[in-house]
Amino acid sequence: MQLRPEHVELTAQRQSLRLIETVRSARGERNSVDTCMVTLAHGGLVAYGEGTPTGYDGVSADDVVDAVRAEGPAVIGDDLSDPERVLDRVERWDAPAGARMALDGALHDWIGKAAGLPTWKLWGAPRRLGPTVYTIGIADPDEAAAAVRHAPAVGAFKVKVGGSDDLATLEAIRKVTTRTVRVDANEAWDLATARALTPRLRRLGIQMIEQPFPTDALDDYHRYREFPDRLPVFLDEGCTDAASVLAAQAYADGVVVKLCKAGGIRGARRVMEAARQAGLEAMLSCMCESELAISQVAQLAPWADHIDLDGHLYLRDVPFRGLGLEEGWIVLGDAPGLGVVPTR
Repeated sequence: MQLRPEHVELTAQRQSLRLIETVRSARGERNSVDTCMVTLAHGGLVAYGEGTPTGYDGVSADDVVDAVRAEGPAVIGDDLSDPERVLDRVERWDAPAGARMALDGALHDWIGKAAGLPTWKLWGAPRRLGPTVYTIGIADPDEAAAAVRHAPAVGAFKVKVGGSDDLATLEAIRKVTTRTVRVDANEAWDLATARALTPRLRRLGIQMIEQPFPTDALDDYHRYREFPDRLPVFLDEGCTDAASVLAAQAYADGVVVKLCKAGGIRGARRVMEAARQAGLEAMLSCMCESELAISQVAQLAPWADHIDLDGHLYLRDVPFRGLGLEEGWIVLGDAPGLGVVPTR
């Protein structure tokens, strides 16, 4: 007689995470973020995954939760004896990327727990990753300089730009730190702004710029590429998955890889592989997320050219613990699976 596989229990809920302070970017300001937390129980093991909406594609955390609740159990099935096949189904699932990210994360957590090993050790990867960055939101020069002085010990800073005091703010930041500085415009600049600021940004030692122009302003990207001594351009909103990498090759120097865009660890790894084949650099990044989501994406950090994983450092509410930060480097948890545990 063939025994029926043990049932897989899957639950999903929306969770609001309060931030330690208001975060401002060219897209607006926020004091909290909503995310989807998934729990997967099977074989006496309880695993966790987090899925985050990007916030600019019209998909909400409720949409992510609804997709997981409605279709997640069928996608996962009742047999995890071959988890790679289950991950294949999750990757092919026609659902919001945040929903795929949540299930993908929970499955990777479960695989590590079933093996009794942290995911990084299961993959033969290093535990210390970095250096990582800390993001400074749009602020006046004095506020930005103070934020840098009081920031965690990181290896670099990313500064949100698109406000009226961009140059003055960056000059104030440069006065209080010699560390690497990047800027992120979130589509707020036009070509004239970029041309006017680039020589001054070069003198300030700015390393690169993320998404300077709107995603559909392709002519601006191509024309800026011809600008003498331009800044390297990395696409975030303009490059979401592996299929969009090929087009980026013509007008960018790198792509920003996020699990919430690519649909989880599997999808993000494909974006990174596509970027390498296209001759583009890959910057691994995140949203404001808990240590669970950051642990999911951090597993890929050894294969990234740049690491921008600081989303958990802005949270007042901490639903998971396990990540460390030492001298600007992220230290993955040593618990089986993704290495983090619930705080309650």
